[in-house]
Amino acid sequence: MHDPRVKTPVLVGVAALVTITIALFHATGPLRAQSLALPTYTAAQASQGKQAYDRACASCHGPNLDDGEFAPPLKGDDFRLRWGGKPIEGLLVDMSQSMPPSAPGSLADDVYARLVAYLIQENGVIAGARQLPSDPAALRAVMLPASAGGPSGGLTTGVAIPPPPVKANPLDRLTPVTDAMLNGPAPGEWLTWRRSFDAHGFSPLAQITRQNVGNLRLAWGWALPNGPNEVTPLVHDGVMFVHAYGDKVQALDAATGDLLWQYSRRLPRDVAPTVKRGIAIYGNRLYVPTSDTHMVALDARTGDVVWDQPVADRKAGYGMTGGPLVANGKVMIGTTGRAPGGNFIVAFDAETGKQAWRFSTIARLGEPGGNSWNGLPLEKRNGASVWVPASYDPVLNLAFFGPAQTYDTGPLRNPSDEGDATSDGLYTDSTLAINVDTGRLVWFFQHQPNDQWDLDWAFERHVLRLPVNGALKTVVVTGGKQAIFDAMEADTGKYVFSMDLGIQNVVTAIDPRTGEKIIDPTLVPGDGQTKFVCPHAGGGKSWLPSSYNARTRMLYVPMVESCMDLIPVEPGGRGSLSTGVRWSLRPPPNSDGKYGRLQAINLETRQSIWTERQRAPQTTGALATDGGVVFAGALDRVFAAYNDETGKELWRTRLGDVPSSAPITYLANGKQYVAMVVGNGGAQAVTFPALVPEIRNPPGRGAAVWVFELADK
Repeated sequence: MHDPRVKTPVLVGVAALVTITIALFHATGPLRAQSLALPTYTAAQASQGKQAYDRACASCHGPNLDDGEFAPPLKGDDFRLRWGGKPIEGLLVDMSQSMPPSAPGSLADDVYARLVAYLIQENGVIAGARQLPSDPAALRAVMLPASAGGPSGGLTTGVAIPPPPVKANPLDRLTPVTDAMLNGPAPGEWLTWRRSFDAHGFSPLAQITRQNVGNLRLAWGWALPNGPNEVTPLVHDGVMFVHAYGDKVQALDAATGDLLWQYSRRLPRDVAPTVKRGIAIYGNRLYVPTSDTHMVALDARTGDVVWDQPVADRKAGYGMTGGPLVANGKVMIGTTGRAPGGNFIVAFDAETGKQAWRFSTIARLGEPGGNSWNGLPLEKRNGASVWVPASYDPVLNLAFFGPAQTYDTGPLRNPSDEGDATSDGLYTDSTLAINVDTGRLVWFFQHQPNDQWDLDWAFERHVLRLPVNGALKTVVVTGGKQAIFDAMEADTGKYVFSMDLGIQNVVTAIDPRTGEKIIDPTLVPGDGQTKFVCPHAGGGKSWLPSSYNARTRMLYVPMVESCMDLIPVEPGGRGSLSTGVRWSLRPPPNSDGKYGRLQAINLETRQSIWTERQRAPQTTGALATDGGVVFAGALDRVFAAYNDETGKELWRTRLGDVPSSAPITYLANGKQYVAMVVGNGGAQAVTFPALVPEIRNPPGRGAAVWVFELADK
């Protein structure tokens, strides 16, 4: 009953239900019995429908209606969300026009009616004495209940109820998102992972200020499908779009938290769901990576699938957790994983889904950097995963990606003496500037050649304007796990400067002309000795993004103070790195037990302005606003606001679960809100609990969106 190539969304018929009810009300006066009649069918009709289902539908939807690999469920919450409260006519017509995929409409009318009878039986409607008619017109006033009846039996057949209140639906005023809007969003919008192309993660909203932030209160909350959640929601025209564990996307009313629609991905049986850090909006569509390595374009108004394209072979070891960048008509995303030959960045045409270009993040033999893998053949090279969405400069038409380290450090540990081969391992731990139209690499800058510690540089790239040698220039600023930040000129990749925030011990010096990192050779693992290294591989600064205020030139960086021992493993033993070591967590030397750190740096002077430390490790990105407030969250479920000039804590609240993403702020109906997604289980949240054994979080977990507003005066 379903084309396996198309993943159909579950559509909540809130607007449709209101429209239907109002139409019936105006057509007939107060709702009459027939307008709310439950469907009738016979047990024999449903039994015959099951036989037809087993022949024509079970191969896609599964023998139990909700366990198919290739199609959405036909019973349960997802099915009722789509069809509940609507005339059965729509279900019958949809089925007869599109199923079975190989020959739509080829079954007899009474067979389609039997199939519908079977489906409504499996969704809680009790059989009766009359058959379900096969004429669609006869089903216009017959509705499937919006929820399972259960022991109560549901709504009495033929009962009249008052119409629901008329309510504006923000989806009705949703406008197309343009490149200009992504580059300079309206103040109340949050349109990309870090709000805009430049990845500043800063909001110009100022209703919430240092003076009144203490009056924040919970506006609304919404439970998400449970599981780890690292996503940053998007908000456009009063609609919040949020990704949830299990490959679901929901559209919510950003002012009230009401569900508008839900898309549910049906994953193959052998694919486990993975977290996503970002989704994208462009035109009238949302772009969503899936756990089975597809890119899906959804209609932003309905959640319907517009196109669905495979990206990579998951069985070869590829994944996608970072999220897409959409710019200049291209949908770009990088892969993750340990596939032989390494990862890649791919671009699709935003309109059609057709692949536009593909770029390997592992340098190929015969190409620039191809000789940087110690002579390893391509199939022995791996890594260079892309963990977060890229940023973009529309003037240069360049996207800035940050591939991570290699997973196989052993073959690169000792430099080769063959020809001109090096052990740099390009393009790991680099910034790549890629022409969006062609996929051509314009420049690259490798921050850390031959990363032997898993201290990668794979995080947000801020695109900003700074004085360089007396002239204002566009630069790209990014930091790696060591909390060292590098700046490069955006047009050429020329090195500008570095800042070391003081929590690492591997790099002993940085060349002021080239940015070359001089490392302590005694800390290179693989010689049979335990190495004490700071920070831990979980990252001092990790994927949790910094926030940049362009007006004050202040960068706000969430970090964790931690270290690790790289301990040799027995031959044949399982190690964290292929040099034959495993890492174990430990506090920094002479630690006072405070591990969470939020630091403010002036990028023009490169001076640290303030540092706020706490016991709980940071687990969220930072959000700075023009109201003079910085928001961030931690492992103890505390979500707090700080004075952006001094670091003084101004407000705090305790969330229901660990926040593991980045907070956002937006306007809805003229009011400023602050939102934080929670969902324990992200990499940052599971790495550091051993340092703080007294912090105990909900064992059952509780993924949700928490949204705050100022209390009314």
